[in-house]
Amino acid sequence: MKVNGKTILVTGAGSGMGRELTLILLEMGAKVVAVDLNEESLKETASLSPVKEERLYTKVLNITDKEAVLKLPEELKTEFDEVDGIINNAGIIQPFVNVEELDIEKIEQVMNVNFYGTLYFIKAFLPSLKSRREAHIVNISSMGGFLPVPGQSIYGASKAAVKLLTEGLSSELTGTNVKVTVVFPGAIETNISTNSGLEGKSESAEDEAKKSDFKPLPASEAAKIIIEGMENEEYRVLVGKDATFLDRFSRFSPKRAAAFIANKMASLKS
Repeated sequence: MKVNGKTILVTGAGSGMGRELTLILLEMGAKVVAVDLNEESLKETASLSPVKEERLYTKVLNITDKEAVLKLPEELKTEFDEVDGIINNAGIIQPFVNVEELDIEKIEQVMNVNFYGTLYFIKAFLPSLKSRREAHIVNISSMGGFLPVPGQSIYGASKAAVKLLTEGLSSELTGTNVKVTVVFPGAIETNISTNSGLEGKSESAEDEAKKSDFKPLPASEAAKIIIEGMENEEYRVLVGKDATFLDRFSRFSPKRAAAFIANKMASLKS
């Protein structure tokens, strides 16, 4: 689905990949519904917009608030426009600790944001998307959704759930006007650690990534790859050389790939 002239909803639009997705979509001629929990971040995204306000609608919303999400399609029909596509981008990571040490409250938060937040938007918008001439759903999983990362096991489980949800949804919608894409980013230059409440670990994560053979991809480059995948109606999109390499490695030798990433990430665990 070509995005020019379409209305695309982006979650997590206040920063990182979500902000870059929003700005690039606007540059490409789309209308954008930018959703984020942080009002100030959304205002900053809007201030960077290259277009007039009539093509950008900002909405402060907690994506784990099921009732608020389910009401959003009707609100947009009244105040802005019907949506042709959604990019479920919002997500958080967990503290870099083992499952045994992770609080149940944090486990529930990660699952609620990453999995249920994605699911709520699909449930809310799928009926109206099926009524559009063409429509698209993009769900952001993670390299951690197909490869285990010690200290991020719950995050990985949430993103693996997004992966299988997306793939199942794609099969269910075969033959309809709604196309579905799952995205697996590797290391991306974003502020996800800070947004996840892990300020103390953000610099460590960045330093560790810089030591590796694969440098973090700028969020703007990642956003371009994702939108290109959407326009080309790709089934799955790998973002970054690390994601591409580890996708192949994990298929060839799952145990060796798991050991490889465990060794790389060992210094980040508490």
